[in-house]
Amino acid sequence: MKSLTDFLLYLLPTFALSAEETNAIQSAMLDERAVYAVAVSTNRVTTISFPSALSAIDAAGVSTDPKVPGPFQLAHTRGASFFSIRALAPNASANINVRWNKRTYVFELVESNKPVLSLILEDRSTQPSVDPAPQLTPTQLLALLDKAKAFPLLKRHHPDVVANVDFVSYAKKPSISDFNDYEIRLEEAYRFNQEDTLVFRASLKNKSAQQITYRPDSLAVRIGNRVYHQSVSDASGIIPPSAETTVYFAITGTPDGGRNELSLKNNRPNESTNLSDLLQNQDRQVGSVRRLAGCRPVSDRHRAEPKRPAGGSNQAA
Repeated sequence: MKSLTDFLLYLLPTFALSAEETNAIQSAMLDERAVYAVAVSTNRVTTISFPSALSAIDAAGVSTDPKVPGPFQLAHTRGASFFSIRALAPNASANINVRWNKRTYVFELVESNKPVLSLILEDRSTQPSVDPAPQLTPTQLLALLDKAKAFPLLKRHHPDVVANVDFVSYAKKPSISDFNDYEIRLEEAYRFNQEDTLVFRASLKNKSAQQITYRPDSLAVRIGNRVYHQSVSDASGIIPPSAETTVYFAITGTPDGGRNELSLKNNRPNESTNLSDLLQNQDRQVGSVRRLAGCRPVSDRHRAEPKRPAGGSNQAA
């Protein structure tokens, strides 16, 4: 079972995403028979990463010299496993063919004001075989949140109900990220082994005199290099002035649909990890945007929609 280390909690703003918007950070399996459509901006850099060094890059309408005009500008260092691209003109389009591991991968670039900032490509052949994650209904997911909230009572009076639940408290040494006007503190974590689901309890503290709002359906955690979007959450979306609120949310399986097998034992979140998120104040914005998947409400609580493809492609998911 994998360790729960390098933990990062995200909160996104109320206005940052609609369900139709594109993720800024995405991953996809390598497929030489697919065309990866990637949205690129004129004022942002998009980086496309492969598992190892690239053999060659061929392109049309793409310049590698800043002094030579072209619809797109590409930066790549020989021997590197990634390249970066930026659009130089509105409504521009072009294609790039990348040679890697004796195969050719095709990218269609389209200028957009909703760019993909990072596309991470993974080799399917190196992915370990994993069991699929359990398919849980919204009712089952909400029941897990309720069990987490009632865990002390259930442990005392109905221990059989939580016999397969792992629990970690960070009360003695909490993981806190301070962002001047607000702070986020991870307090508890639960693992429901049969459901392959982790439930987290976090506290959001508003240290300002103004109300802070966030999207209650946009909670996610980053563990290692992977982002796990919530499967359900119980959060109000509001932190009143000079007040503190508690949120519960869960992640189920992996972004690819397999079991995550993440363990809480002998591990705790990494306090040195930098939280980069955006909370919307009534009068100003705080932090930097990290776009994640849109979600739909389930009563007062929420479960996440499937991940969106990169730049509209059905391949770069």
